[in-house]
Amino acid sequence: MKQRTVAVLVHPEREEATDKAVQFMESLDAMGFEFLVFDGDLERLSALVPDAELRALDHHPAEIAVVFGGDGTILRAAEWALPLGVPLLGVNLGHVGFLAEMEPSDLEELPSVVAERRYDVEERTTLKVEVRNPEGELTWSSPAVNEVSLEKLARERMLTVLVSVDGRPLSRWGCDGVLVSTPTGSTAYGFSAGGPVVWPDVQAILMVPLAAHALFNRPMVLSPSSAVTLDIPEDAGTGGILWCDGRRSHELEFGERVTITSNSQRVRIARLGEQPFTTRLVKKFALPVEGWRKRSEA
Repeated sequence: MKQRTVAVLVHPEREEATDKAVQFMESLDAMGFEFLVFDGDLERLSALVPDAELRALDHHPAEIAVVFGGDGTILRAAEWALPLGVPLLGVNLGHVGFLAEMEPSDLEELPSVVAERRYDVEERTTLKVEVRNPEGELTWSSPAVNEVSLEKLARERMLTVLVSVDGRPLSRWGCDGVLVSTPTGSTAYGFSAGGPVVWPDVQAILMVPLAAHALFNRPMVLSPSSAVTLDIPEDAGTGGILWCDGRRSHELEFGERVTITSNSQRVRIARLGEQPFTTRLVKKFALPVEGWRKRSEA
């Protein structure tokens, strides 16, 4: 019988994450599973679960990746999982944890959930980012699960950005930056920047100007087939830095062009049930369903 493989990916600095991951691995080890872990965790986790078979992630596939941490750890895991099509099942040991499916109180059933494959997988839109020089040569590229942000390098100056959609100029903004987000990322940086909350099964691309000094500076919801182009003009005065999911960055040279489109690779999120997104939204943000007025009168 072929041995089954599960990736167990852990927040590097949270003791609770390590403890919960070890308990989970011990249960699955007794069922004959092997494990993939972050390269930097291989020695540490091997010592904590000495009887289990552990390997570093590299480019090995797994049937599922169970992530112990917050959304940041899940985004780190997605860098490996996205090109391989491995579904991610998050255990929220962080703060809000919109990408995580399970809370620590649910962990008792987690080994049986994985062993019996009692989960569904939903696919979500991701972004593809390409940077090209004035000659059209590709200088940098990256996927993004949540968002792409172009931000100013100099705090004391505004960043000038020419924004185009589908090859047509839209607006030239003096701003702190421009954010392009997926629906999944609409509850992350996009939410903090004043963008709309978009249900994750909606096929769309969001664009949010960051503190733009302009009359027209509204968030926009674009077609999933749209291409967003960001140019920093030669007379912009200050350069910009591009961030993908707050993890990968590229400092732009003047004349480089950023193009952002939907990615053919879709992030796969494991779900245990049909919990509506509305329920998740209320729970994660602790929204007062009865209204703010009633809450203040209590």
